Amino acid sequence: MNPGTLRDVISRIADRQVLTYRGDQLTLGSEQDAVDLLGDAFGEHADIVVVPADRVAADFYTLSTRVAGEVVRKFAMYHIRLVVLGDITSHLEASDAFRAFVHEINRGNDIWFVADEAELTAKLTG
Repeated sequence: MNPGTLRDVISRIADRQVLTYRGDQLTLGSEQDAVDLLGDAFGEHADIVVVPADRVAADFYTLSTRVAGEVVRKFAMYHIRLVVLGDITSHLEASDAFRAFVHEINRGNDIWFVADEAELTAKLTG
């Protein structure tokens, strides 16, 4: 894992093992970060990895960098769900392409963007 990244919470929601990061530095900003997160998920037998939106690098939110695509492919390949948790309003307002990406990706099961833990719980139990 990246130096400074802290794994804070292992929990169960709707019979799923959830690994939540709450470190004070960026957690997700490259394909290698995705691999690191997946390694931790496998080590904890987690089905879901939750990363706070403010721990995601700006490049992820800029589709032209291809970081989001690389991350999505990694998580989909290993059948571990990634959840970006928190307010991404500024990124949605800044880019029509990113807004469309989030709308489409939230329809699937590989990656979700949710506003808070209540929304995550509702999606998992509903």
